[in-house]
This record gives sequence, C-alpha cells and structure tokens, in this order.
Amino acid sequence: MSLPVVAVFAALTACLFCGPPPCAAGRNEQLNYRPIIGVLAQENLPGDQSPHGSSYIAASYVKYLESAGARVVPIRINLTEEEYTKIFFSINGLLLPGGDVDIETSQFTRAAKIFYSLALKANDAGDYFPLWGTCQGFQQLSVITANKNLLTLTDTKAVTLPLTFTPAAKSSRLFQSFPKDLMQSLADENITSNFHMWSLSTQNYSRNAKLKKFYKVLSTNTDGKKEFISTMEAYRYPFYAVQWHPEKSPFEWINKSGMNHSTSAVRASFYTARFFVTEGNMVPLNVSLPWSGCFQHYLFVHFYFLQALLLNLIHLKC
Repeated sequence: MSLPVVAVFAALTACLFCGPPPCAAGRNEQLNYRPIIGVLAQENLPGDQSPHGSSYIAASYVKYLESAGARVVPIRINLTEEEYTKIFFSINGLLLPGGDVDIETSQFTRAAKIFYSLALKANDAGDYFPLWGTCQGFQQLSVITANKNLLTLTDTKAVTLPLTFTPAAKSSRLFQSFPKDLMQSLADENITSNFHMWSLSTQNYSRNAKLKKFYKVLSTNTDGKKEFISTMEAYRYPFYAVQWHPEKSPFEWINKSGMNHSTSAVRASFYTARFFVTEGNMVPLNVSLPWSGCFQHYLFVHFYFLQALLLNLIHLKC
C-alpha cells in the first residue's frame, strides 16, 4: 500500500502464552462480565508489501468489540494446534473477520478450522462458546460446515443494502432483542455495508443438506440477479454469521462507495456487537486468567482499512 504510515501505539492487558490455560470445567461456575473475545488475524491483502508484517487485523473489529464491553485478544496465524487450543480455553468467544484470503488453503482457514472444531466439541460438552463470522468470516464458516466451497460470484462490491428478513428473524437469538424501529430501518434503508464478490446463494444453501441442517437463514439480499444469504445463525450452536459489515459504520471513515454512517447504521453496529459480547458473558472464566498481569503492545497503521493491527510487531512480555 502506498498510503503513509502513521503509527499509534496502544496496549491491551493480555498475553497469549503466560501460564496454564484455565480448566474448561470452570467455565460453568459463574457469569463473566469481563469477556475476552479473540479476533483471528489473516495474511496481508494481495499486493500489500507493508514493511510492518505479513498478517494483520483491521482495527475496526477491535474497536467494534471494545465499544460493546469486550476485551480483545488478537490471535496470530501460523501457530500450532496446541497453541490454538491453549488460547481457546482462555477466551470467551471468537470473531472471524472480513478480508481477502483463500478460504480453502490459507493459514487463516487452517486456524479457523481448529477453532471451529474446538467450539463444536466445547458446546457439545455443555461449555458455551460463541463464534461470529463477518463477510469473509461468514464465507469461511459456510465452507467449513459444508466441507465444500459453495460460494458464487455476485455484484456486491461496495454497495449498501437493506436486509430482507425471513420469518425466522423475529424469534432468532441475534435479532430478537433489537428495537422494532431498528429492525424496520434494517429492512427499509440501505444501511448494511457490503464489500464482497462471493456470496452463498439461497439456491446453493437449499441444495446442501449440511448447511440447511446447521444454519437458520435470518436475512437475504440480491444483487438484482442472484439471491444470497446475508445473515444466519446455527440452530444448535451459538454460531452467527453476517455477510455485511456492521463494524464499518462507526469506525471506518474512508470516503468510498458502500459506507454508511447514518444513525441507523451505527445503531445496528452497536446492537450486533453488544449481542455477541453478551454471548461472551455466557462463558464464565476463571478470574486468574493467563492474560492478567501481562501486556501486549500492538501497532496501528493507516492503510486500506484506515487502521490495522500489524501482528508481527506485537511484543509479548509477562
């Protein structure tokens, strides 16, 4: 990227490998009002030759979760399965962000599969663990669940759209607590930001038994030719996926098509973030977390997303 780099250092009271993971059995002892949500990093955007690193997290996801009351832990790619397992038992939920990696062969995909498997096992054992996928994260969850890439090209790059809610939306876990006027705004106004070329069509979803059995469709959209799923949640698991970008409205200020900073768009962002963070409250965690007493410094730089976390510059110390 050719944009100038403007570094702003910040700190999180977190450390990835500073002591033993808490016992999974301890998760059901009490509610946790200091949830820690992991955000998975990914390989840099194609063509990006940033001197600051080969992986990143768009800062808007961190701000999005923090604004709703979560502490955020950046999770690196290229770690071992043992290291990811240790992290899994030290966080209260995971967000798979948007981006532009290969969702079949990338290190992002490898890590996502590990966390997905761990989340299934934990929930099956009675240990609540929520997952959230945004845009690329939505697509990644669909590919992992179906064990097949069923995505199709759509003309949805940099457009704002209203949501076409299904009858299931009103009683869904995700939307049932949204105010009626906000649901009306989501249905009537072009306030959801879409920056994707690939979508899960309703046709491909309906033809795949694994996806139909696993996910409930909450909203759809169309590019004028193809109808695709824009919001879904799992039937039996606390897994949620949006093809649109709720984090962009309050936290990304690039002047380009597809962005919406209206009051309704910002409210939708907050309600989605607050919902997922509240899901993290359902994951009680031992107060003697391995994160406490440690500091993780990260670097914000200005580039495509306005700001991003560059993870190879993280300095961990306990």
